[in-house]
Amino acid sequence: MSTHNFVPDGWKTVPIEGFMGLIGPLLRSTGIEEKNTYGLQTTDNHRNHIGLVHGGVLTSLMDQVLAIVAWNAADRQPTVTVQMDTRFLGTAKVGDFLETRAEIRHATRNLIFVEAEVSCVTGPIASASAIMKTTTQARHTK
Repeated sequence: MSTHNFVPDGWKTVPIEGFMGLIGPLLRSTGIEEKNTYGLQTTDNHRNHIGLVHGGVLTSLMDQVLAIVAWNAADRQPTVTVQMDTRFLGTAKVGDFLETRAEIRHATRNLIFVEAEVSCVTGPIASASAIMKTTTQARHTK
């Protein structure tokens, strides 16, 4: 049985197409006090050559969560990542449930400064600081 579509209690699926849809499903906490908390159930598809969750999965997860939080802070205007600094703090094993929390640190008219952290049951795995820019560029459609 694949755990790829498993949604634990207290979480709901966030419908996202494209690249993140291939990694996910991305989950969002339904807890009131856990605003801006997202999750990912890892599977064998997320592993690197030594059997740990690939760093690209971690950075993609944080980038997506940072973008969602910035998008909400910008009144749902499109945002793009201008810069993202990532720090790897630990490792996650295949099967770990990853929780990602993000928060706005500062915002100007066009820039949003956001921070995120990914953790699992063993503790912090990675953190990131990002600068997101609001844009009026039309979204590409199929």
